[in-house]
Amino acid sequence: MKLKSLQDLLVEQLKDLYSAENQLVKALPKMAKAASNPELKAGFEEHLEQTRGQVTRLEQICEQLDVSPKGKKCAAMEGLVEEGKELMEEKAEPDVLDAGLIAAAQKVEHYEIASYGSARTWAERLGFDNAARLLQATLDEEKATDEKLTQLALASVNEGAAVEK
Repeated sequence: MKLKSLQDLLVEQLKDLYSAENQLVKALPKMAKAASNPELKAGFEEHLEQTRGQVTRLEQICEQLDVSPKGKKCAAMEGLVEEGKELMEEKAEPDVLDAGLIAAAQKVEHYEIASYGSARTWAERLGFDNAARLLQATLDEEKATDEKLTQLALASVNEGAAVEK
């Protein structure tokens, strides 16, 4: 597709996000299973449900814009998921693995924060107020998840990982 306008760019971003979120729906259960910290495990499970809602929001936005959310593969998320998979295949102490899983999850969150922020701004500029509102709701969730991960790392996980076993 040739990108001729900001709306074309927004549609491409929505397709990219749709692919990214669907890849994450598949990856989060594996991350939850690999986590040993009960709070981290629960956090991944909670974010899985949130992510399913984010997919639904993207479908709603695309329906309103009369475009399909399908047709693009998010290479960035594919790479981030692959990094997480490689980490889970390492022979790591449970606390060390949990610290690594938090870092992997935060990489994902930061990618999503940047992507949703751009999409929201473009939707606002184009006058797609409902789309902008839905994108802002997801952006708020992604920022909150990132903050929860930071707090969990600081409160216990990093400390446990720092002790060599």
